[in-house]
Amino acid sequence: CVVSDTHVPPPHSTVKPGSPIPVNVNSPGVRKAARFGVYRYNNSSNDLFLFKDSKINKAMVQIVRGLKYMLHVEIKRTVCEKKEHSSLDSCDFQREKNLQQTLRCYFEVWITPWLQKVHVPVVHCH
Repeated sequence: CVVSDTHVPPPHSTVKPGSPIPVNVNSPGVRKAARFGVYRYNNSSNDLFLFKDSKINKAMVQIVRGLKYMLHVEIKRTVCEKKEHSSLDSCDFQREKNLQQTLRCYFEVWITPWLQKVHVPVVHCH
């Protein structure tokens, strides 16, 4: 259900239709969008290990032919190697000090629910 991830601005609000609006970082839609961003990062990185989202710092959503999420996410290296193709839910964060790594990422994730389509055009991590 999409309704939980959007809010209707009060009458006389300065929010313009189609403008990005802040959304709760703990909402299921935001967490799902963040995971899509992480999958995209993992598929394009040369790292031996998979990364997983550790904290969502900021989330905005814009309604444009679906939902466009703009997310600021911290991701951390896990103990799971890419070749294992593990589910990220079962991957713990890296415990070895010299292998620990945290990246700050900005993801844009477009979700078109009625087409069951997800597109992640922007992944910037540092």
